[in-house]
Amino acid sequence: MLNGERKISRPLRWAMVGGGRTGQVGYKHRTGALRDNTAFELVAGAFDIDFERGRDFGVNIGVLKDRLYPDYETMFAEEARREDGIEVVSIATPNATHFEICKAALEAGLHVICEKPLFFTTEEAQFVKELAEEKEKIVGVTYGFSGHQLLLQMRAMIEQGKIGDVRVVDLQYTHGFNAADEGDKSNSAQKWRVDPKVAGPSFVLGDLSTHTYYMSQLILPHMKVKKLLCDRQSFVGSRAPLEDNAHVIMHYDNGAVGTMWTSSINAGCMDAQRIRIVGSKASLEWWDSKPNELRYEIQGEPAQTLVRAMPYLDENCQADERLGALHAEGLSESWANIYLKFAMAVDAKERGDEETLRHLVYPDIDAGLEGVRWVENCVRSADNGAVWVDFE
Repeated sequence: MLNGERKISRPLRWAMVGGGRTGQVGYKHRTGALRDNTAFELVAGAFDIDFERGRDFGVNIGVLKDRLYPDYETMFAEEARREDGIEVVSIATPNATHFEICKAALEAGLHVICEKPLFFTTEEAQFVKELAEEKEKIVGVTYGFSGHQLLLQMRAMIEQGKIGDVRVVDLQYTHGFNAADEGDKSNSAQKWRVDPKVAGPSFVLGDLSTHTYYMSQLILPHMKVKKLLCDRQSFVGSRAPLEDNAHVIMHYDNGAVGTMWTSSINAGCMDAQRIRIVGSKASLEWWDSKPNELRYEIQGEPAQTLVRAMPYLDENCQADERLGALHAEGLSESWANIYLKFAMAVDAKERGDEETLRHLVYPDIDAGLEGVRWVENCVRSADNGAVWVDFE
């Protein structure tokens, strides 16, 4: 169980690019990073393209005025001159900026935590992976839902053979908040997401389903997609060529089949993510609207609901427990779990502790690269008429 005691020798000096007053995700990053005040200390920021607004925001959240900067280039240069300069930076900016900021951060000797989808292309992701290896730095990706503990319970039960051979992987991440086009032009946090120049080659595939795809990889680390078929639509026509709805069928290397439905036009939906893994003996199902419960259904027996924090759960699941039984945990705790693991990864990398890095389960550069690869293959399939493509 986590109780706030330090996992590393001291908090890491941390900064943010983006994530200011008008951003959607900045607060999630800060609540995650600062939940364990032994992991990160927010000491600097370039929070906004509007410097005055960003500086006012930074002062209001407690950052010293002389460590608030107009842009990331200035911040990296000025912080490098300080003995107490930043060590880690989080990138919470629109997709089109991720590659250049991440590259600049690594070249400045910083560890990086970046929003998803990581980049536009696998070539960019591979370049950054090699640069991170050269600089001996960590690159983490904020798949913020992946810190929910019961995902590790699913992983453990499948590894232990509790459901038999995996046959079906049924994934969903949908909502209805873009069922109409009102926000596409007026909402600053939405309008760039439907602009291919800023969002990249996809909308909901990259913005939503990369979360769920990574979670499926976390649960099923030894299963790989061999080929897939993607059919995507722009039901709000002005979003074309970017999709607001897509269905993906996947074939895995062990013979299992998978599906992903991702959508932002699922009117009225408030459940968002659903993961069901069907085996030869039993099935497991988890919803992010009920993250403290895991459904375990053995063929021929009454269904069971496994509850977070109970002693019958696997030790790897229990290790991320924070509040105890009867007290619900949610997205803030999930973000806190992945940020704590980012801190532990950075600390291990700095100490040359490769053993810890091998066993630490968190969304790293490989997870980010795989997400980019998955989106690329989905787009390639859809744009060629919803055809089967080998997973490249």
